[in-house]
Amino acid sequence: MKADILPFGSPAEQAAALDTVIRHLDAGGLIATPTETVYGLGCALEPEPLARLAQLKRRAEGQPFLLLVTGMDDAPKVTWTEGARQLASAFWPGPLTLVLAAQKSDLPGALFGPAGTLAIRATPHEGVRALIRAWGKPLPSTSANPRGQPPAQSAAAVYEWLHNVTADDHMMILDGGTLPASRPSTIVDCSGRKPRLLREGSIVRAELERIVHDIDTG
Repeated sequence: MKADILPFGSPAEQAAALDTVIRHLDAGGLIATPTETVYGLGCALEPEPLARLAQLKRRAEGQPFLLLVTGMDDAPKVTWTEGARQLASAFWPGPLTLVLAAQKSDLPGALFGPAGTLAIRATPHEGVRALIRAWGKPLPSTSANPRGQPPAQSAAAVYEWLHNVTADDHMMILDGGTLPASRPSTIVDCSGRKPRLLREGSIVRAELERIVHDIDTG
């Protein structure tokens, strides 16, 4: 696979990269970006690049992608329960992924869970936030790693993996430096009557329960 590395560490590098990255996304290209946790892979909100991204990751059929946003205001049309609003207000932007019931939408099916839900996170990474704002769309995302392997913490690790992948594709890797070791995002399903903790990550259950007292596990 062809992979190019683009500097994306300083605010000046991030600003200089935006037009190039947006053109690449609009042309159906794939990208790798730093986030607040690990490096992630992204693409346009279109079925064809999403299918290529799923093939690259060897994702299980029906496993949805995450959507990165800057906050509640630019999230797609979803049902915001009171618990979801409270958690987002307390922890966004940050490593909290919320699973929300989607309203009628023309987004690609690869983004939806089996119950018609969307997984959304407001990233605090300033470069990715600037990209989302400039592009004007949420960014689909999945961790940058082969299935079953730890996610990449650096652009060099992403490049090493992709350099050995046989695929007729072009990845643009945004080099935000080596990320500190961290737990993955916490995932809370807020699509039902009360929030349900699906994965305890960077934000532990005790922190969640200081905001929303009645959280199911499972």
